[in-house]
Amino acid sequence: MSDTPTDTGRETRTDYNSLNTDAMQWVSALVALIGLSLVALPFLFQSTDAAVWNDTLTGTAIFLLAGYNFYRLSRDRLASVGVASLAVVLGLWALVSPSVIEMGSTQLATGTAISGLLVALLSAYNAYANNKADTPERTRARA
Repeated sequence: MSDTPTDTGRETRTDYNSLNTDAMQWVSALVALIGLSLVALPFLFQSTDAAVWNDTLTGTAIFLLAGYNFYRLSRDRLASVGVASLAVVLGLWALVSPSVIEMGSTQLATGTAISGLLVALLSAYNAYANNKADTPERTRARA
């Protein structure tokens, strides 16, 4: 555990991983938007009642979970690993649900599966990065 001064006058610790909360906010926002798109899909394509309920409930849950982590990150706190992990599970469900539930159209089944895959991947990254982080680091330089 060594603290070494840098030319900025601050000490740099090398025994922890900092997390850029601005970047992770974008990940959470993207997951939330994918959740909203999952809600909209059954109303854009031909769908069964089961597909409407499935995509609406799953997409709403994903939106709320990702929104919660977005809120935490906007307050310079780490995202909840448990919440991100639950979003991974919901994303995996959305990925496999077209093979379990009659969707009504191949476009809806494909859209649901792709949305689920993206949610699972992005939420898994969110959970991993926040689990490995010890302290948030906010970047002040914005474009």
